[in-house]
Amino acid sequence: MEQLLHYLWKYRLYRPSGLTTTQGDTLEIIDPGLENTDAGPDFFNAKIRINGTVWAGSVEIHQKASDWLAHGHSADKAYGNVILHVVETDDGTVFRQNGEAIPQLVLPVPEQVIDNMEWLLTRDSPVACLERLPAIDPVFRLQWMDALLAERLERKTDDILRWLDLYQKDWNEVFYILLCRNFGFGVNSDAFERLARSLPLKCILKQRPSASQVEALFLGQAGLLNDSTGNRHHYYRLLQQEYSFLRKKYGLEPLEPHIFRNLRLRPDATPHIKLVELAAIWIRHDTLFSSVLSARTPRELKDFFRVPASAFWDTHYNFLRPSPHRKKQLGENALNMLLINTVVPLMFAYGLYHRMDEHKARALRLLASIPPEQNSIISLFSQVGMKPRNAGDTQALIQLKRNYCEQKKCLYCRLGFQLLKP
Repeated sequence: MEQLLHYLWKYRLYRPSGLTTTQGDTLEIIDPGLENTDAGPDFFNAKIRINGTVWAGSVEIHQKASDWLAHGHSADKAYGNVILHVVETDDGTVFRQNGEAIPQLVLPVPEQVIDNMEWLLTRDSPVACLERLPAIDPVFRLQWMDALLAERLERKTDDILRWLDLYQKDWNEVFYILLCRNFGFGVNSDAFERLARSLPLKCILKQRPSASQVEALFLGQAGLLNDSTGNRHHYYRLLQQEYSFLRKKYGLEPLEPHIFRNLRLRPDATPHIKLVELAAIWIRHDTLFSSVLSARTPRELKDFFRVPASAFWDTHYNFLRPSPHRKKQLGENALNMLLINTVVPLMFAYGLYHRMDEHKARALRLLASIPPEQNSIISLFSQVGMKPRNAGDTQALIQLKRNYCEQKKCLYCRLGFQLLKP
């Protein structure tokens, strides 16, 4: 309930007139102040008027008045400038460290807010308010979508900047790790990231003149060249020999192959195929991140990743399973996913880090040029008319579902705000 009081106070969802303190003084809320996310009172720079006198300072909110003492605020100098104590239950008077009584307001929660809150939080639905979303002004929804997209890009940027610190500001290495992770396409993303962290980019770039050695590095490091039975194609034995040499040269320790999942994957999406497609990209490009930053069109960007694997894989899904003759390379949907999850976040983070607004703007333009993603989250919102226009919208809806709906953060969602207010 204390969280709900914070919400009511922050957004002024209370009767604005006729307020009085528990001491019987007339009270007017001029400004509820700014929410404090650090230590100290809940809101600062608030402004109120009591019996005609204006006060400026902090506001503290508790479910019960006695929580002030229970939390030790009466002995804490940080709470010495509190001008109002907001509570649901008045079970005592509270005092500052100097012994002065603090004005106190019992803030009633409107019945409609309580009913709406209970309805939202007890709904057994992937999106509690889904059926009510069509009633919200479409302009308001679009504004929230823009904010959600910004949130998602900021979260991805934070991850990238942490990696940048970990890898001594090496953008090429960070790009390599993120690209490898996203080649796992969800089901194998963690495994592909582990592989990238265990196989430095410098090892791959040094062996670029030999396509078989680059393939050997990726497949061998994934533990997919460990079979010693000899019942394999001659190309397998070649890669096995190459990796044995390179493992000693670079001091590599291969991963356990069981971390890479194959179950229920299409043949073209199995780890073998994705790893050799990834190898093909690095065989062709040695300055890939620089090329990505300077690319002018989505087509140019996609061409960097639209690289066929070596000839052996034209007729194989793995070393034992043959396939119809066809070049193994990323399709259009996979290319779009790489742009959304790799190129856009890296370009945006690079622009933010170097204060180059053009890179951030290009990242947003790129998202707007990519068709909407197709997944269960997008289908859910499309049912009620929230159909995305482009990949920027789908990224916003994914942020909404995962960071608000699934975590029941209706109080922090602007759509929830519209539905909760009386």
